[in-house]
Amino acid sequence: MDQDLPNYFAGPYLERRAEAREDPEWLAAARADPDTIYLIGRGTAQLLHTGPPPRIAFLGHDAPLVRGAGDDGLVLLGWFRGARCLLVDLRAGDAADPPAGTSFEELRPLAPLLGTEESGLLAYARALSIWRARHRHCGVCGAPTIATRAGHILSCTNTACAQELFPRLDPAIIVLVSDGERALLGRQPSWPPRRYSTIAGFVEPGESLEDAVIREVAEETGVTVTGVRYDSSQPWPFPSSLMIGFRARAAPGSGVRVSGELEDARWFTRAQLNSGEVLAPPAQSISWRLIETWLKGAG
Repeated sequence: MDQDLPNYFAGPYLERRAEAREDPEWLAAARADPDTIYLIGRGTAQLLHTGPPPRIAFLGHDAPLVRGAGDDGLVLLGWFRGARCLLVDLRAGDAADPPAGTSFEELRPLAPLLGTEESGLLAYARALSIWRARHRHCGVCGAPTIATRAGHILSCTNTACAQELFPRLDPAIIVLVSDGERALLGRQPSWPPRRYSTIAGFVEPGESLEDAVIREVAEETGVTVTGVRYDSSQPWPFPSSLMIGFRARAAPGSGVRVSGELEDARWFTRAQLNSGEVLAPPAQSISWRLIETWLKGAG
């Protein structure tokens, strides 16, 4: 991978134009624009042309799935390829008759076939759909919420409470640990045979990202690390993570002691990883980017 390119699901594929969310007439403007396009989501699935290759099934104003959507289910995503783009956020159980040649599909298995721009847009829409589904009621008083600011805030309808809920992310670190000649990789029991990947885990409250790297590596493998350096990040909407990638150096004499969620952890040389004996993580993951860069000589 070209290290100047963004990670999969990331990049400048969309003009978000956050200032447009402040316009109380945003929906009227969208409906008055003949070029407005609609991305349809139902639960975590999204409407795609089945292909091959698959691609987003953007719909126009007159499509039944668009006409039948309530205002509260519309979210302004931004401008995609020059066109104003809205999410029609249907609930998982809503009846929906997709147009011929389309179907509701999950993003994760199809992402490699969709390309970076469309995968990024679907990842963004999916994350918003999950957040909206999980916050239909206020977490403080239990009253229903309504969408405001073009769908990017959920406001409590109880005026005595008046909480505003913003989209949330769960930050997680992911790190390539090396001793110079070997990389430390682990595997979870649910993974396919021979799959190994970089060490990862969620950041805890009151913890810096660097602290989380040190703690997670020690908890999962018993290895002590130093020299924690930021690499890059990746949105990961399964369901709502932000993967923050690092590199770190193992302290001399650190032995591997597997614990926590891992089934195994071990050191691999570049020759071993290049031999095919290890099943690498998917090429769309930041984990593969970290491994690939190390294979090319990074520390």
